[in-house]
Amino acid sequence: MTTRQLKLGYFVLEGLNSFAATFYLYYLFFFLRSQFGFDNRDNLVVGALNGFVYMCMALTAGKVAQRIGYLVSLRSGLMVTTVALAIGLGLHSVAGQLAVMLLWTVGITFTWPALEAVVSQGESPVALPRTLGIYNMVWAGTNALAYFCGGALQEALGPQSLFWLPMVINVAEIGLILYLQRVQSAGVTPVTAPSAHAHGTPKLTPRPIARTRKFLRLAWVANPFAYVAIYMLIAVMPGVAGRLHLSPKWAGCFGSIWLFSRLLAFWWIWRWDGWHYRFRWFLVAYLLLIAGFLVMLVGQGWLLIAVAQLGFGIGLGLIYYSSLFYSMDVGEDHGEHGGIHEAAIGIGIFAGPAVGALSLRLFPGSPDSGTWAVGSLLVCGLFTVLAMERRRAR
Repeated sequence: MTTRQLKLGYFVLEGLNSFAATFYLYYLFFFLRSQFGFDNRDNLVVGALNGFVYMCMALTAGKVAQRIGYLVSLRSGLMVTTVALAIGLGLHSVAGQLAVMLLWTVGITFTWPALEAVVSQGESPVALPRTLGIYNMVWAGTNALAYFCGGALQEALGPQSLFWLPMVINVAEIGLILYLQRVQSAGVTPVTAPSAHAHGTPKLTPRPIARTRKFLRLAWVANPFAYVAIYMLIAVMPGVAGRLHLSPKWAGCFGSIWLFSRLLAFWWIWRWDGWHYRFRWFLVAYLLLIAGFLVMLVGQGWLLIAVAQLGFGIGLGLIYYSSLFYSMDVGEDHGEHGGIHEAAIGIGIFAGPAVGALSLRLFPGSPDSGTWAVGSLLVCGLFTVLAMERRRAR
């Protein structure tokens, strides 16, 4: 097996992981609403708990992956998620399901830094953008597919499929990892964490490193705000579906427009590198993020919400791609940089639902208070980004 074929196996792992994780986490909010009567505020609290654990664990997960090897870290995380989902099959209480979700979150945290690193390892600065383009297309495509068809799958397979379907996929992933590890040991050069003092290993990108690092920090600040919007949206989507009189099946279909829009944005960004280290494109993406988010949650009419989803997805695409690209472009510590990238995502996953839940708690008579509070937080992020760019330009 060639190195290229080996990387194809990593992309298959990534796609399976994205589908399974999306199916469980995104539809968990529908499950909690239908089984336990959760409202928007309850679901936002659950989303904040998920984000808090992810935020706390991601940096550790990246360092662990760098130390013990990417595939070992990935396999370990999948074993934890598999156990958590198996436990979830037999529990019928709110406390039990929340414990399952938190354990699952710990496990999934160890998968993404490892996957980001294993596909990036060994790539030259010239080849890295193409590799990351494929990586983003794979996870975004399977993410959109899982949300699009997830409601229909649950209607056909029953509510318990929320647990056993991703569990089966996780088991298949573990089997594939064991196979890839055997192939590596049989003669293919393993893709593992490099020594910090490896001879001849370039440590920094050939671009001006000060400029590169400044864009990296810019992306690391903006990406959490993107996830503030995403996980606020995901947590309240069951409520939005109820307002629009959509079943989970049709909520997934209509609500996945922004996911497919982000996928198309990834394809465009992948094929065109003119956005690299260009602040104006970054700013346009952030403005689309804010406008799309607010219109989706307070706008009226299917067409307006659909158009808002298109803009939201495009903005998300460039912001996320910037964070991952600059993280992998700065140097060779891909596991640790992937961990920082994922920790930044965790901050957003926590902050968005937490601010939304707190606003609904303080202003229970205003159902849109959470949306406006999170929108204000996104505007604060915009001013932060502008201030950073102003300092960078001096």
